[in-house]
Amino acid sequence: MILYGLPGCDTCRKALKAIRAAGREVAFRDVRAEPLSAEERRELLYVFGDRLINRASATWRGLSDEARRDDAGDLLRRYPALMKRPVIRDGASFHIGWNADTQALVLK
Repeated sequence: MILYGLPGCDTCRKALKAIRAAGREVAFRDVRAEPLSAEERRELLYVFGDRLINRASATWRGLSDEARRDDAGDLLRRYPALMKRPVIRDGASFHIGWNADTQALVLK
């Protein structure tokens, strides 16, 4: 299992702690320190579409109107913090966010 996120993100820290407490092995991937590859961006955008972009983030609010019109893949390449977090890869399954549905699937 891989949790993609940012080390300073409270939700990512909560998810990581809960997953480990459930006895599951999980690797943490800091998307700023180790950005997503072009292939990873394509794969995640295929799975989640525009939901992958966190339009409630401070990063999004700081973008110009022109920048906001850019392709989602380009935005994620230039601004990794725009990715909605966490994204969890569990084998061939992907989950986004840390809501009750995600927790039920990941913590089983």
